[in-house]
Amino acid sequence: MTKPTESELEILQVLWALGQATVRQVNDELSKHREIGYTTTLKLMQIMFEKKLVTRTEEGRYHVYQANVGEEETQQQLLDLFVGSTFKGSAMKLVMQTLGNHQATSEELDEIKKLIAQIEQNS
Repeated sequence: MTKPTESELEILQVLWALGQATVRQVNDELSKHREIGYTTTLKLMQIMFEKKLVTRTEEGRYHVYQANVGEEETQQQLLDLFVGSTFKGSAMKLVMQTLGNHQATSEELDEIKKLIAQIEQNS
């Protein structure tokens, strides 16, 4: 799978949330968080279509786009690349860095403990 750029990832997040959307709908969603022109969104989505990150169907005068890659699959690929390049493949270093720089809530810590227990049980 082709690694999406940061801008492409933003568009994918919109498509994952909506299921399918026109360029206008995606642009409207992106514009809620930052200033982005319609033609910029259109160009990015055309590139994403060429890269096979999205599919599109024609409905009247409009193209309706859908993500062609799964959200979890993409997150896993990006996480693997990040951990590999930033932490030399060490999940422990990633977790230690994250917990050291982020004040985890008691709920988050409980979830982490449950995950650790689950992983230990399956090993």
